[in-house]
Amino acid sequence: MNNRGIHREISSVRTIEAQQDSNIHSVGMVLQPGDWQHNDPFLFLAEDWFEQGTFDVHPHRGIETVTYVISGHLKHYDNKFGDGELSPGDVQWMTAGGGVIHKEDPADGETVHSLQLWVNLPKEQKMTTPRYQNLRSQDMPVRREQGALIRVFSGRSADVEAPTKNHVPVTMVEINLKPGASISQDLPADYNGFMYVLEGQGKFGSNQVEGAKKQVLWLGNADGAEDSSVEIHADTKMRVLLYAGRPLHEPVVAYGPFVMNTKAQIAQAFDDYQSGKFAH
Repeated sequence: MNNRGIHREISSVRTIEAQQDSNIHSVGMVLQPGDWQHNDPFLFLAEDWFEQGTFDVHPHRGIETVTYVISGHLKHYDNKFGDGELSPGDVQWMTAGGGVIHKEDPADGETVHSLQLWVNLPKEQKMTTPRYQNLRSQDMPVRREQGALIRVFSGRSADVEAPTKNHVPVTMVEINLKPGASISQDLPADYNGFMYVLEGQGKFGSNQVEGAKKQVLWLGNADGAEDSSVEIHADTKMRVLLYAGRPLHEPVVAYGPFVMNTKAQIAQAFDDYQSGKFAH
């Protein structure tokens, strides 16, 4: 960090409480939809516990979904690329772009615990060609420090960089710390972001805010800096996911599975889906 960098503070902390959505699905909203400006470029993040039959076949347009499997095995199918399965620790980065029809279902007899983030696409990429990136935990680059292992799913951590393709620049890292360990995660100064604690407790940011399992911690901004970092210290064994990205500063119109820039584009998305234009 040079003298033009800034160590970010934590601006807010919130504890996530799961709600029973049905007899086979519970959900905790880590990021609530609707606060588009604050969350930009992210749309929402849901922590789900679900059994087979929760999410039937459905379409998407105008977004990317980033699914991190905490436990269980998640089968997925779509009308463009076929099917596959994600294991604990894996991530699927799906670019819906102009249109995808897909389904996500736990393996037989399992309950999947996952996090799904929706990333907005910039207006010029709303109708881009769909793609899937299955990011296997064991294949992702890893940064190692004393008492720390940082798995880089997107973007970089120090000099370790993921090969993941992004339409919007996004850093996504899984931070694993032993008790007493500390690390610094570097971020471009214009990135907006947050951390979600999956396990343990520790102190975060230059203002040493305490955070624990099931808490989301928002990063303060780094206005006027050229680069930035966030400091993380583990009081106990800790696992944290950090997401940060470059805001789009574009209008958001969301309805169901579609996120576009205008109401007319939403209406067009429904027309295209109902007329079969999302088909392979």
